[in-house]
Amino acid sequence: MGKNLQTAERVRLRPVDLAREHGLSTQAVRNYEEAGILPAAARTPHGYRAYTPRHAAALRAFLALLPGHGHPTATAILRAVHEGATDEALRLIDESHAQLLEDRRTLGAVESALRDLDPGPAAPPEPGGTFIGPLARKLGIRPATLRKWEDAGLVIPHRDPRTGYRVYDESAVRDARTAHQLRRGGYPLDRIAPLIAHLRTAGGLEPLEAALTDWHNRLSTRGRALLTGAAALETYLREHG
Repeated sequence: MGKNLQTAERVRLRPVDLAREHGLSTQAVRNYEEAGILPAAARTPHGYRAYTPRHAAALRAFLALLPGHGHPTATAILRAVHEGATDEALRLIDESHAQLLEDRRTLGAVESALRDLDPGPAAPPEPGGTFIGPLARKLGIRPATLRKWEDAGLVIPHRDPRTGYRVYDESAVRDARTAHQLRRGGYPLDRIAPLIAHLRTAGGLEPLEAALTDWHNRLSTRGRALLTGAAALETYLREHG
């Protein structure tokens, strides 16, 4: 098998050969080499890059790592491998798995928090309530964040007629808590706004079920992508490491 591997490594591949397999441009392949994603290629007497099956395998490993880890981490993993720092590459993989676990815990916390929210219809504005500073401290966010959510229609405080200060009644606090939990889950404001609008009009948490299901599905997809990437990297390390 060693002789077959040595023979394979003498096979010369052009940038276009690597690019065609994955629908990439030849410039992308060259960029990947410069970034350390691919090992440095030898040059022909005329200065052309001479890639080998090892480079093709490195590219396959990188593209398999990409969906689960993202571009910066996948790049750092392959660069560490090619620098001989396999332990660093494995540490980076561990970090991605740890982040996925933390995201799963966040989802659990979101679901728990949403279950604790008042499921009844939004109460009309009434005197009293809480001001922006205390509410921001309670949620662990900045007052500027609450103002941003107000601009996006996520939270609708009323104004104290005497002072003009924002006052958050029970329904506004509920909306702020919902927005805060969904933001922790990575949802953008433009996707949260219609969910909260439905929550206000429907008088319950049912409109959020689809969002939570989607969140679960995205975490599962990421988990499987991490497994796929690990398998591809293990193949690359076993055959070319």
